[in-house]
Amino acid sequence: MDTISEGGLTEAQNELFLWIKDYIKKFQHSPSIRQMMKAMRLKSPAPIQSRLKHLQEKGYIKWQEGKARTLQLVEEIIEGVPILGSVAAGGLIETYSDVQENLDISEVLKKKNIFALTVNGDSMIDACIADGDMVLMEPITNYFSLRNGTIVSALVPGLGTTLKYFFKRNNKIFLEAANPNYDPIELNPDDVVFQGKLLAVWRKI
Repeated sequence: MDTISEGGLTEAQNELFLWIKDYIKKFQHSPSIRQMMKAMRLKSPAPIQSRLKHLQEKGYIKWQEGKARTLQLVEEIIEGVPILGSVAAGGLIETYSDVQENLDISEVLKKKNIFALTVNGDSMIDACIADGDMVLMEPITNYFSLRNGTIVSALVPGLGTTLKYFFKRNNKIFLEAANPNYDPIELNPDDVVFQGKLLAVWRKI
């Protein structure tokens, strides 16, 4: 029986993943299915395709089945951003002098089916989300698992999609803004479709 590694991969999946990493590092492009079959000593493409699907589901690669050389390593999309110290927003502090660590956002990008939305309006301004910002969202499969205070994107029939704080009180759903100029939206659970919960905010300066 194939054992599971610390990263959640079986031995076969991990073997293929490590080989793909080495191949891309060496040749700067993804290998073909035939090359993977040869490297894994397989005579059929089916096991390779199965392993690739599992690697994609577990967030290790991005791959379009049936399209040649579309494979990408998720971890190579961004390895990490160097944290160079602190910056003063009040009094002055000593400037940074060397790299202390990396801000690793690869775990965010490895989450399954994440999507981005452009923010229109200022209803979440007190949550530091401004008009024109890009928000990275994780799909919500079961809203019963949502905690009060989570920032969500929600589709309200007749009103459209909105980004708000989620609260549930007495079998009612409340979508609350982070701006006192906006009133809370009170809904029945059946009158709203939750699309995603906030992972990160991206702002272009």
